[in-house]
Amino acid sequence: MLVLGIESSCDETAAAVVADGARIRASVVASQVLTHEKYGGVVPELASREHLRAIEPVVEEACQRAEITLRDVDAIAVTEGPGLIGSLLVGLVYGKTLALSLGKPLVGVNHLEGHVHAVLLENKIDRAAGKTVPGVSLPAIALVVSGGHTSLFYVSSESATAEQPQFHYRQLGHTRDDAAGEAFDKVAKLLALGYPGGPVIDKLSRFGYAGVVDFGRVRMRGNPLDFSFSGLKTAVLYRVRGTDLAREAEERRAWRRTVDKPTLDEIRARCSQATLDLIASFQQAVVQDLVERTLAAAEGSQVENVFVTGGVACNSLLRQQFTDRCKGLGLPVFFPSPALSTDNAAMIAAAGYYKLLKGERAGVSLTARASFPLGVDQH
Repeated sequence: MLVLGIESSCDETAAAVVADGARIRASVVASQVLTHEKYGGVVPELASREHLRAIEPVVEEACQRAEITLRDVDAIAVTEGPGLIGSLLVGLVYGKTLALSLGKPLVGVNHLEGHVHAVLLENKIDRAAGKTVPGVSLPAIALVVSGGHTSLFYVSSESATAEQPQFHYRQLGHTRDDAAGEAFDKVAKLLALGYPGGPVIDKLSRFGYAGVVDFGRVRMRGNPLDFSFSGLKTAVLYRVRGTDLAREAEERRAWRRTVDKPTLDEIRARCSQATLDLIASFQQAVVQDLVERTLAAAEGSQVENVFVTGGVACNSLLRQQFTDRCKGLGLPVFFPSPALSTDNAAMIAAAGYYKLLKGERAGVSLTARASFPLGVDQH
């Protein structure tokens, strides 16, 4: 089965063709980073406009790379939420229009479920056993961590038939305020380091000492598996406000207005060691919190694997600490490749494939959902 996936939940316009939920024939992503960079974050109105410009060329390019026409597609899977409502509507309306004009089945996909399937997509699924090869099996704890989401899920599977596994999700925890990627972006904006904040902080942190600033542990009342990153972001603000770090950041901000696409070395040259130590310590605090709560969920649920997915899963320190800690526990951990960690349509097509196998179909009433919980919240 060839599934055309369409993803437009935030600031990436993406289309992909995936065969049988496992083999990527083509995956195309049009980024809007340059559009939003000057604002230090995504501007919803601009994002919608850029999606309108990009959606048709991106779908056409995906079909060209897959060496097919739209009529060769067996079904269409489109992100219905969660995300920016204006952005979602562009991809969803385009997908509905294609499905109606071509007479193809349509299915809506939860963006968060897509991120889970980004892990499964790169590991062949043994449908008869409900397992993936090599070494991946369910149930698992999945941490979905990105600019818009930070959530923990218990992921399980049962096989209605050998060829039709059914995936089940139970939310164990989520962020109560900022998502981890959002916190990275806001700290990078505060310090005039660039956008998106996650990659630049990751790279610059290698030149800082994470032990210099102690942000302490984030204590959560109620559900201990929930996250909160707003306090860490505010702690950085208080350490910068009214200090030499603030003046340095303003000088860097003024300099960036005169430079087109500064290199990492140029940015680093305008950062004091104190700034590098601060962002290294901030990154360490975020990563430690993500790792500790995820492993606590894994221990409490007695799962066989840990999945770490979403844009922040590209962070090198996060990958290193998860790998090291899970190795010590004898608990396998799996990440998508960087191309499938960030928003993409291949994961939407893969998740949609299994919904189509179950007989799920969406009609003309399918609409975008800014808020779209995945699974059942345990708390």
